[in-house]
Amino acid sequence: MDITNIATPDYVEVRADKRLGKIRSIFDRERPNGIIVTKEGGYNGVVGEKQLVRSRMGDDTKVDVVTKSAPKLDRHEDIREAARMLVEGDVNVAPVFEGNQLYGIVTGEDILEAVLENLDAISVEDIFTDDVVDVAEQSPLGEAINKLREHSISRVPVVEQDESSSLTGILTTHDIIDFVVRDDDRQGRGDRSGDLDRMLDLPVYDLMSAPVITAQPNEPVSDAVKRMFDNDISGVVVTPAAGDTTIEGVLTKTDVLRALTFTEEESMDVQITNIGLLETLTRTEIVESITAVVDKYQQMQVLHAHVRLHEHKEKLRGTPLMQCQIRLRTSLGQVAGSGEGYGAENAFYVALDKLERNVLEMKGVNADERYRGQLIRKLGEL
Repeated sequence: MDITNIATPDYVEVRADKRLGKIRSIFDRERPNGIIVTKEGGYNGVVGEKQLVRSRMGDDTKVDVVTKSAPKLDRHEDIREAARMLVEGDVNVAPVFEGNQLYGIVTGEDILEAVLENLDAISVEDIFTDDVVDVAEQSPLGEAINKLREHSISRVPVVEQDESSSLTGILTTHDIIDFVVRDDDRQGRGDRSGDLDRMLDLPVYDLMSAPVITAQPNEPVSDAVKRMFDNDISGVVVTPAAGDTTIEGVLTKTDVLRALTFTEEESMDVQITNIGLLETLTRTEIVESITAVVDKYQQMQVLHAHVRLHEHKEKLRGTPLMQCQIRLRTSLGQVAGSGEGYGAENAFYVALDKLERNVLEMKGVNADERYRGQLIRKLGEL
């Protein structure tokens, strides 16, 4: 299947000199998956809600400053390859070209809708993320925003501020954008530094959404995705049973897109988000390095590896401080390692060292030998 009939010529487009205040209003009013940014009449990049939340820029800043490069897709691109390019580009919308002419866009939602009927072959427990970042109800909004930025995520479960850590709500980038825009409308333009400080001190409880839409580990992914579509959300919290407030993990549309890229090849399936930050490090070197770690522990079968790179503003002699996260989905469960360093290569090897120590802790756990075959057979039916 390709994206010929999935790509659409209908999309939101803005010029690179448009103010961020206007962009935030567009997201609040129209809720697009992303916006195409043009410059001098041609395609320049995309902007999404995550970039706006990560940015500390004021409303008068031009959108060009936060515009992100997105992969250019051919109108006849294979749907699995399109999913891979969206995930590796860390975007939810990408431009689609017919030859050299911009035809339109394709979004993660478009792809998921096209394969929805086939997703009943996969269970939530096959692909959800169990390494959850949460925030307490009374924590200041500024702390929640920092967690969203640090972990490059778009939602964070909200829990009670006691030993139970029971799920009480969810805070998303859209909740924050919605609040900022509405507060902006109430206050008007002008010097808002005091107002912004006040907003950052507000408890998360004031902005979170409740009740939380959940999914259970044993239900089909198709049911969870339908729930996301029905409620116009991009992810659900995974709990042991409906009505249970124990958090087991999170399932997002990006997790489902990533699952579409799983392969049955003998070589390890590695996905790299923000691949343009690799610099001197190559994909081959990354695959070989992770394989070397995994091969030391034969009980563990790796189904999929995901490497995420994030660039901080801090620099040392011109080299940016980078964060690298490596996550393996294995027959023993999920295992991850993260680290920071100046330059992508340095950050990667710090994260790899942490990953190896975490893998060592898993050694001796009984592997589920059937897991890989079951998942690959399920995905092969898509």
